[in-house]
Amino acid sequence: MRIGVDLGGTKIELVALDEDGGERFRRRVPTPQGDYQATLRAIVGLVQDAERAIGRRASVGIGTPGSLSPVTGLIRNANSTCLNGQPLQQDLEALLQRPLRLANDANCLAMSEATDGAGTGAEVVFAVILGTGVGGGLVVRGGLVSGANAIAGEWGHNPLPLPGQDDLPLPACYCGRAGCIETYLSGPGMAAEHQRRYGDRLDAAAIVAGAARGDIACETTLQRYEQRLARALASVINLLDPDVIVLGGGLSHIERLYANVPRLWKYAVFSDHVATRLLPARHGDASGVRGAAWLWPACSDGPAPAR
Repeated sequence: MRIGVDLGGTKIELVALDEDGGERFRRRVPTPQGDYQATLRAIVGLVQDAERAIGRRASVGIGTPGSLSPVTGLIRNANSTCLNGQPLQQDLEALLQRPLRLANDANCLAMSEATDGAGTGAEVVFAVILGTGVGGGLVVRGGLVSGANAIAGEWGHNPLPLPGQDDLPLPACYCGRAGCIETYLSGPGMAAEHQRRYGDRLDAAAIVAGAARGDIACETTLQRYEQRLARALASVINLLDPDVIVLGGGLSHIERLYANVPRLWKYAVFSDHVATRLLPARHGDASGVRGAAWLWPACSDGPAPAR
């Protein structure tokens, strides 16, 4: 049995999977805002509830914003800033009394979709979260790539490629830089862009709905978003040449992206033919939490069953 936990900015979700990937238990609770100790207690409570329900001890994988520093072992680069500088893995291992595996939430999305999702059978899968933040994860031949600095796939904090006049001024990012892909392609980024240009305070969902109704301003914002996403993903294709790019997160539900973005990225990809497929996550919003569970492979020596 494997337990996966997705530590999000607004909710913490847990799923317990059997050896075939079937769900045996699922639960979510609100994320305690800005409270690290309460976040630890919430995760521990979910794991305890799950193990009572399934009747045995399980391996535990955690998907989190940001990543563990290989130097300090502390969380860094998380947009849930109360996690930054905290020994999250160490604290949870002490509380749960077992080894854990922890990975960035976009890495968990990539692992899930490469294992039994939209990227099943593909050699190279790049997964993107388009939500409150923007992240990326990379799986090659079924293995998660974390990199020498544990930042592989941190695509959202690269500069937006080929910025033009429409992309200026470069928006400031919480990471301290300006012009990061995240500042353009996150949900808040789309909303901020629309407000700057048209003065209307609409969230991303309202902008997409407005475009569907024929609102010209909303349609223009959405077209600009698609063009930027195409440029940003073209740089991924030029660098990694993935078989599949999988989109997750709230903005991945915009159906028109899957037709429009591959048409737009062609001019920026250094090839006469682009075979890379752009697909929605097969497991939808559940993919990240499933990927956290899959951080423990079937052949691993996980925790023994409870006696």
